[in-house]
Amino acid sequence: MTDPRILARRFETERPRLRAIATKLLGSADDAADAVQETWLRLQHSDADGIDNLGAWLTTVVSRVSLDLLRAPRRTRERSWQVEPWRDEPIAVSADPAELTAQSDQVSVALLILLETLSPAERIAFVLHDIFDQPFDEIAIVLDRSPDAARQLASRARRRVRDADEPPRPSRERGRRIVEAWLAAAQDGNIGALLALLDDGAVLHADYGTTTHFVEGARSIAEQAVLSGRLAAHSVPILIDGRPGVAAVMNARVVSIMSFDIEGDRIVELEVLADPKRLEALGVHEIINA
Repeated sequence: MTDPRILARRFETERPRLRAIATKLLGSADDAADAVQETWLRLQHSDADGIDNLGAWLTTVVSRVSLDLLRAPRRTRERSWQVEPWRDEPIAVSADPAELTAQSDQVSVALLILLETLSPAERIAFVLHDIFDQPFDEIAIVLDRSPDAARQLASRARRRVRDADEPPRPSRERGRRIVEAWLAAAQDGNIGALLALLDDGAVLHADYGTTTHFVEGARSIAEQAVLSGRLAAHSVPILIDGRPGVAAVMNARVVSIMSFDIEGDRIVELEVLADPKRLEALGVHEIINA
């Protein structure tokens, strides 16, 4: 395994699985990419000939890197931008954790919400065992604890996830109503209707890839929305990280997505992603047309 080309091919074979593990552990595609890259760097600097089971070794390393990130002082994380089609019925988050993990993509957002209630060690034990079916003796190595302690962490995490409450969010019906009212007002250039939907202190963050844009205050945001009325006319409701959102589709291509943070009946924050590379990486077009 000393040939760098063979090692690189072996790693690329494992990369999708490592990325899936890191994404579930960290709740962020960007953080997961960093963790996987760090795992590759550590592999390059290791004694590869001494690794008996490369898959298990890589799982341990990417989990340890993720654990370090989870334990680090809380830093500002980018929104994970997990996009889902807007379904008629809300996703249940009160089901048994085993049911959540079995339903894969449909519950990814709900599960990540619940994982935020866990300590880093509980999160590692629960995700590796209940989602990726890793044995407790391997999880114990990641956590530097005994297998019995790892088993107890997973059990405690399972109970906490089952008993956790989802953070308060607007009902799907109310969120959909606000999103549709926003799109209609933007298309019509109706500043008054937009102001009625916005909190006075609302803010808007936009990421265009090469530049970012920040708008503060209801009137400034409403005026910006009117200028973007053509995009509103070609937008469809979606869910972003479980929150109300829209995707603007022009010439059969998703050009931007925008999430709405709503308190009561007012929009308090809007986040726009219009970076073409990130939108392509997220696969938004395929998701909304699935």
